[in-house]
Amino acid sequence: MILYPAIDLKDGQCVRVLRGDLDKATVFNANPADQARKFVADGFHWIHVIDLNGAVQGKAVNAAAVEAILSAVSVPIQLGGGIRSLADIERWIEAGVSRVILGTVAVREPEVVREAARRWPEQIAVSVDVRGGKVAVQGWTEDSDLDAVTVARRFEDAGVAALIITDIDRDGALLGFNVDVFGAIADAVSIPVIAAGGLASAEDIRKIRARPGVPIAGAVLGRAIYTGAITPPEALAAAA
Repeated sequence: MILYPAIDLKDGQCVRVLRGDLDKATVFNANPADQARKFVADGFHWIHVIDLNGAVQGKAVNAAAVEAILSAVSVPIQLGGGIRSLADIERWIEAGVSRVILGTVAVREPEVVREAARRWPEQIAVSVDVRGGKVAVQGWTEDSDLDAVTVARRFEDAGVAALIITDIDRDGALLGFNVDVFGAIADAVSIPVIAAGGLASAEDIRKIRARPGVPIAGAVLGRAIYTGAITPPEALAAAA
């Protein structure tokens, strides 16, 4: 299982929010590039970066911070937030992003995801953000009428590299993974699933690895890694 420590960007800083509410942001590092270097030093091999302002506004807002992260580390970066077009995708891939995450556009313009996956094989991921059983869009400020499995199945044959499933109801709340949410989607599609939202301890990683059915390919580490609820050695050992 691959672990993805998260750098969520708001106003140029590395923050954590509660259930997607940008008004409830806690700054953990004013220097995102420094945070990226720390994660690499801790032994992580991927970093998950989200432009929170960009996700709401539908365009890159924290580009300078993303570029600083890309310059600071050599591990692969997966980036999401405000990426809505093929031109946006191309810009970031040319800048050095290893995997681009598409969320809102996956709900509203799925053909863009399909074309992106065709142009950039293994470099496109789809973010499926679930709240109350339905998929949220526009930086989690709007709800669609679609369930997660319906959205996931749209891309079954598209060649996307991964589905990043976020349990918004638990995101940032340290309530533990709802293994059933992630497992149901992993069992329904052939695309690798990365779990996000709620991770509180190394036990959550062990539980998600131990579930029967299709293995969960990865997990995003958020507030728990910043507060010390889980240490990097504990997380990496649980995932190994």
